[in-house]
Amino acid sequence: MSTAATEHLDVAHGGIPAGKEHIYAQAPVLSARNLVITFGRVVGLDGVDLDLYPGEILAVIGDNGAGKSTLIKCLTGAYVPDSGTITMNGQPVSFRKPQDARDAGIETVYQQLAVIPALDIASNLYLGREERRKGPLGSVLRMLDKKGMEHRAGESVQNLGIQTIQNMGQAVETLSGGQRQAVAVARAAAFGSRVVVLDEPTAALGVKESGMVLDMVKQLRDKGLSVILISHNMPHVWEVADRIHIQRLGGRAGVITPETHDMGEGVAIMTGAKKLAAPA
Repeated sequence: MSTAATEHLDVAHGGIPAGKEHIYAQAPVLSARNLVITFGRVVGLDGVDLDLYPGEILAVIGDNGAGKSTLIKCLTGAYVPDSGTITMNGQPVSFRKPQDARDAGIETVYQQLAVIPALDIASNLYLGREERRKGPLGSVLRMLDKKGMEHRAGESVQNLGIQTIQNMGQAVETLSGGQRQAVAVARAAAFGSRVVVLDEPTAALGVKESGMVLDMVKQLRDKGLSVILISHNMPHVWEVADRIHIQRLGGRAGVITPETHDMGEGVAIMTGAKKLAAPA
């Protein structure tokens, strides 16, 4: 393992998840250093660091107002930090708007989903990325390749192991909450070449549908994508996360793993009742 990776994980007190040493021998796919952003007199982020490694699920937890959403918005172009640096594969990047992050291979699924209920599944997957037919029909008449998009949308859904959605021409408004979440995740997986960010993906879902979404999250990781998972659901976090980044009062309280700390300890760090011990 590289010295830099080892030093960062030691400082974060998180350690290396058992059996996944090969992941952390690589350089991070996405890194942030000393991110600071203020809103008037309110400090949103106070010098936050973050590392996301290839093929890992990094959960981000914290109480309301801890800076979770602010951190994610800085990493995905919705906010521009006042200071600090963001790098992808070691190269500095500057996201001035969400499209910049998308162009770099970062896709985000927000809690509100951003799907259009009246449109069908294929249209939602290709929303803003519609493909035209080949030849003059597309270049001159600007006709969309609806059959092609339906076919590729079906492949994206099937690749995530989603069995409950078969008809790509079905309107999203006819789907259950879990199925709508599946459409949003499939869209992110189809176009996110490096990183997928999921904001509370199991919020307001039942037990069965939450299980389906968590399985999709694992599928994303197994396909080599790096995943940032923001969640208030601690059992879900401890079920799927490789490492857990804890936000508190705008700063990073530490990074732990489900192997080194149980849920009670994680919540205690999150609330300030417990602090991580200094590394030996």
